Amino acid sequence: MIGRKVEFEKLQSAIEKNRAQLIAVYGRRRVGKTFLINEFFENKYTFKHTAVSPVDEVTKKKKKNLMKLQLQEFYYSMRSYGLDGTASVPTGWQEAFHMLQELLAKKDNGERMIIFIDELPWMDTPRANFIPAFEHFCNDWCLARKNVKLVVCGSATSWILDKLIHSKGGLYGRTTMPIYVSPFTLHECREFFRTDGFKFDEYDICQAYMAFGGIPYYLDQFRKGLSLAQNIDAILYEDEAPLGDEFDNLFTSQFANPGILKRIVQTLSGTRIGLTRDELVRKMNLSSGGSLTDNLSALEKSKLIQEYIPFGESDPKYKLIDPFCVFYLKHVVGNTGAPNYWQAHEKSPSVISWMGHAFEDVCWNHIRQIKHALGIDGVITKESSWNIPSEPGRRGAQIDLMIERDDRFICMCEMKYTRGEFEVKKDYGISLLGRADRVQEVIKGRKSVMSVLVTTYGLKRNEYSSRFDRVVTLEDLFQK
Repeated sequence: MIGRKVEFEKLQSAIEKNRAQLIAVYGRRRVGKTFLINEFFENKYTFKHTAVSPVDEVTKKKKKNLMKLQLQEFYYSMRSYGLDGTASVPTGWQEAFHMLQELLAKKDNGERMIIFIDELPWMDTPRANFIPAFEHFCNDWCLARKNVKLVVCGSATSWILDKLIHSKGGLYGRTTMPIYVSPFTLHECREFFRTDGFKFDEYDICQAYMAFGGIPYYLDQFRKGLSLAQNIDAILYEDEAPLGDEFDNLFTSQFANPGILKRIVQTLSGTRIGLTRDELVRKMNLSSGGSLTDNLSALEKSKLIQEYIPFGESDPKYKLIDPFCVFYLKHVVGNTGAPNYWQAHEKSPSVISWMGHAFEDVCWNHIRQIKHALGIDGVITKESSWNIPSEPGRRGAQIDLMIERDDRFICMCEMKYTRGEFEVKKDYGISLLGRADRVQEVIKGRKSVMSVLVTTYGLKRNEYSSRFDRVVTLEDLFQK
């Protein structure tokens, strides 16, 4: 098991408590939630059920009978755990959970009972009346027994948060242990590859993260003996590539209305700094109502997009932050089926440009490691970026990361992804001074400005290198 120490500790804490537990494990599709639970409980359950996937071909063909299909599979799971074979397939969820209660009651000998329902949100199909039935099962049976530990899991993060963890209905306050499973960090990606015997160095692992975002299942598709570029071709571009349909499946598996959410993500992928709500409405020709609020909230809860307030501004923007979605929309759409596509294009200007931007996203996802390298772990901070507009006689600029600190400092961070030490040329050195001056104008001298370089292999010393006060390297980003 790579990483997941905190998650293991939370599970251990929950099952050791002398009272009933409702444990909700959630996180992005393919991040390893089910693997974590199965490893912890060693696949030893009083009852286990996995809901039918909405992205399976069988499910796609039977959308009109999806509730019936989910109930049939639930029935077969109960049969495999000892349900009387003379019982009929339930016609609704109220009946289904009553059948499960009777089955579990017969198994209850006072010992700990582990009940695991995987991909719970998929069971909540349209007009299924699932939530009231599940609420009654939890409140009337599970949570009334000290020895019962009910573990539910789901990739539909917004559903888990809205309907379960933050429920305002019958499940209000019932979740005893919420556990979010996050993608791997760079450190964990390196541990994953080394454990599997890969010879990738940190530079290659960083690139793998740029394309696949630290998702264990995606990384598990890599094959030894192939270079990084060959692996990317095999995983995404070849005919029958294992992740060729993953972008569409990501949305179908996580959201009830995948079409509009996919459109929002596609629109945001066209800008590095993101869009305000009004800009998004204009670009997509949408109405700025409650449905847009709900859709943006669902994407943010799923950590596909991020809301932030640009430095010196008041209107929040939404930006796409999921590395896989960014990469897929930038380089994979329209290019699948082309043999050796990535190997032929990895040194092209568009890919070199993408690497620079993708490294910025890597840094945004490793703020904790950057703060540690700067020695400000305990300082409260707020992160943003800044698109400096052009003015007469003054060029505009983009500052990749601004870290505003409560100790009256601002770290103005520049990210540079290079194959060797980064060299500050004269013109760039002058522009750095200009950017620092612009920041001071905005804050009116109320804070000190520190220039920070975040790069792969450090800074080449010359007469302009002192423009940076601190340097953070790839080695720092790979720390725990």
